[in-house]
Amino acid sequence: MKKEFNIFKIFAIAIFLLSITTSCNDDLNITPEDDQSVLGEDFFQDEAAYKRALAGIYSNLALTGVDGPTSSNIDGLDAGTSQFGRVLVYLQTLSADQMIWSYENDAGTREIQRNLWTAQNPILTGMFGRNDVTIAFANNFLAETTDAKLDARNVSTGTRAEIVTFRAEARLMRALAYYYAMDLFGKANFSDETTPINSIPAVYDRAQLFDFIESELVAIEADLLDPRQNEHGRADKGVAWMILAKIYLNAEVYIGQAKYDKCIEYCDKIIGGGYALATNYLHNFMADNNTNSANSEIIFPIVSDGVYTQNYGPTTVMINGSVGSIEKNGLDVGVGEEGWGGALRVRKQFALLFNGSQFNNDTRNTIISGNRSIEITDISDRDQGYIIQKYSNLTSTGALGSDREFADADFPLFRLADVYLMYAESNLRGGGGMLDDAVDYVNLLRMRAGNPETVTSGMLTLDFILDERSRELHWEAHRRQDLIRYNKFTGGNYNWVWKGNGSNGIALPAHLNLYPIPNSNLATNPNLTQNPGY
Repeated sequence: MKKEFNIFKIFAIAIFLLSITTSCNDDLNITPEDDQSVLGEDFFQDEAAYKRALAGIYSNLALTGVDGPTSSNIDGLDAGTSQFGRVLVYLQTLSADQMIWSYENDAGTREIQRNLWTAQNPILTGMFGRNDVTIAFANNFLAETTDAKLDARNVSTGTRAEIVTFRAEARLMRALAYYYAMDLFGKANFSDETTPINSIPAVYDRAQLFDFIESELVAIEADLLDPRQNEHGRADKGVAWMILAKIYLNAEVYIGQAKYDKCIEYCDKIIGGGYALATNYLHNFMADNNTNSANSEIIFPIVSDGVYTQNYGPTTVMINGSVGSIEKNGLDVGVGEEGWGGALRVRKQFALLFNGSQFNNDTRNTIISGNRSIEITDISDRDQGYIIQKYSNLTSTGALGSDREFADADFPLFRLADVYLMYAESNLRGGGGMLDDAVDYVNLLRMRAGNPETVTSGMLTLDFILDERSRELHWEAHRRQDLIRYNKFTGGNYNWVWKGNGSNGIALPAHLNLYPIPNSNLATNPNLTQNPGY
């Protein structure tokens, strides 16, 4: 069990206090009915309540409800299709060329991994709704921490100083939610702390969301703590810089403008922020990744704990799911021997990225082939296809996690290795910086992995970077975004097995670069319109 949680020891309290019961049919905007139905005067009489309220915003990334891992505080949504990290992995990874889910009777998964989704897919509803919850929680916190309200409550000088940082973190978390809405859906219900309760939200398109995210993160920078100076799991300047680097890397997709120079600028800030690569690649994905050498590399995690934050989130799913149906290797990763019986495997195109003797001892290559076939001709046959053993519920010293099913491993939403690769790509795309630095950053990752091949400037091409991003960042919720940026997600430039429901892959229409707006959200906000093609 993790001992230094600090703010996250109050997750259960915070999520209870911040739970908003909504209806799948009536209000998946997650708009509070009135000020008192979320958090009001009675709650904030205790000055310690401000930190608990802030914890509730963060907790929405990890927890789904108040009654254990199967509960959901969004009425009409199952916990398995509304846990933020899990649905993010589904939408960014399962939809692309790295992962296959065996149990296609699980709601929404068949459509996502075969690229057949519609506006009724529950995973899409879960992602849209979970983003709206984060925004609602942040807006409520900001509305309750204005100078006027703090004056009226006679809040002490010391607490008010802390609240300045708390407010910046709440705005950052809201910006993070809008970032994922912009990336996945291209639009979002928009509200802030000044939006009247029960009003119909405005809708922001990608350009408006981009401008809002950028301006918010720039505005709050001075009020955030310096990189690596906050409590575990809380945001700081490094997280704000990371989101900015991400939106600049993908600006041509989002707003039709290249901003690779700005991506380089913010990558430089992060690299100079005191982060360092974990000594061992796999430390990033272990049960003690909050305290082992990965603590210096992970810029922002979704916190997971087998006792305090039990949930069916991404690390629990990927650790149990990657246990092989043949191998029954669950004890090797700290869960039950059979895990979830071969729920997850890798697609052929991903496995082929590790072809070549230089990858034989590369620690990023956790593929287990055994006597398996690389081909998956029948998704329901769990014995087909290779498996991997990237995530683990064991610590770096070999100790078991605190629970044999629910993972202690935090999900590394952002980490330094990604920054190195973003810098290299932005340099190659004309964003400036130094080619020698780009080569050095890629080689730092190679050396850390024990790969004997030294990358030269002549080897450093955009296609090489795309492949290296997959080798380094697989199953970390980046792949769909990367393929779209490279114009390889839709169309026929690059096909993978089961792309478009073809066993060998078929071209996808361009409108699938955006997910549809869920029907339930269209029904509750007349300002929302469906994305083209759906």
